[in-house]
Amino acid sequence: MAKIVVMGAGLGGIVMAYEMKAKLNREDELTVVHLGGTYSFVPSNPWVAVGWRQPSEITVEVGPVLARKGIGFRPEGARRVHPQENRVELNDGTFLDYDYLIIATGPDLAFDEIEGMGPEAGTQSICQIEHAVQAKAAFDELVKKPGPVVVGAVQGASCFGPAYEFAFVLDTALRRAKKRDQVPMTFVTPEPYIGHLGLDGVGDTKGLLESALREHHIKWITNARTVKAEGGTMVVEELHDDGTLKATHELPFTFSMMLPAFRGVPAVHGIEGLTNPRGFITIDRHQRNETYPNVFAIGVCVAIPPVGKTALPVGVPKTGFMIESMVTATAENISALLKGQEPHAVASWNAVCLADFGDDGIAFIAQPQIPPRNVNWSSQGRWVHAAKIGFERYFLRKIRQGQSASFLENVVLDALGIKKLKEIHMEAAE
Repeated sequence: MAKIVVMGAGLGGIVMAYEMKAKLNREDELTVVHLGGTYSFVPSNPWVAVGWRQPSEITVEVGPVLARKGIGFRPEGARRVHPQENRVELNDGTFLDYDYLIIATGPDLAFDEIEGMGPEAGTQSICQIEHAVQAKAAFDELVKKPGPVVVGAVQGASCFGPAYEFAFVLDTALRRAKKRDQVPMTFVTPEPYIGHLGLDGVGDTKGLLESALREHHIKWITNARTVKAEGGTMVVEELHDDGTLKATHELPFTFSMMLPAFRGVPAVHGIEGLTNPRGFITIDRHQRNETYPNVFAIGVCVAIPPVGKTALPVGVPKTGFMIESMVTATAENISALLKGQEPHAVASWNAVCLADFGDDGIAFIAQPQIPPRNVNWSSQGRWVHAAKIGFERYFLRKIRQGQSASFLENVVLDALGIKKLKEIHMEAAE
């Protein structure tokens, strides 16, 4: 009997559990470790923050779903991984042994690295559903007492799409409330140019996003190093491309949402041979850690080098479809190991992103996500908003039913010409 543990029940972890279960024998044991019993659909957090969704609409109690699938569940959460001992220490002091560990924890949010950042200080967040609920209360106050808004991401961030998305969703929500004319908005980002996205752009994301910001009367500052947020003022240093100081901005704000830098969660941070200095899991092309070959990792917790040189740290995003290709490769590779074979599956790391603007949006396809690419496409239109709503409903239904994919999903992807989006490729075992 093999014991497999999945750490994390977010987007990657919950799909990983479903897909891994399908690969195991009846006698094998699969357990998911997660802090709390709820899965939430993070891409809908911007809508929660302006009142377009209630938390109950985008959450799933995963314990009963996993139980129906024959998957164990430990909601205590992980305190520390002990890879030399092949076990995970849980927050209640107990231990869980494993033959194979799949780390899918997502990130730790590094608000503390910049003074005044985060929901416990002076700015809002949409990274977690609890943060989005708090942001909704701050949004309600903004509608009552309009004032300047600053939205964006700090240096070291690696997920820029939600920052752009929230800026436009907030713009739409304020227009509907007839308050937009009283709210000057500034977008602040460490990206070297608008639409870089940590990927050196995809298609014409630079042109599309710059045009959209102008159309929505949102000013921007790029190459922006956020220094602090204090007393309703954000101090931002704008740099030249060579990293020298260009200008210092003091931006007053009544409401601000800034995405933080990410780092590895405390359960893995600082484990020699397992993580890089930021605490992200280092992996080979088979999603496997080289020091501890029975440890795999998927999703935001994975270490990926930046795309090109930038004046400020700009991380690479790990998008949903990219993560799902990691899931498929990992399931294949652990299945091979259980059969006495060597890993041979490599994730495609292809990406599709739907960035909602409240009434329209921008979509892009990058195959693979890291350039150079075979497909490098982006487009804007009202269909993106409708597609995002449809995907939200579809994905939550998939989670509630315990599915990793469906026939319908494959048909839709095929119709879009991206049939191989989540496929993996096989290579000869070394």
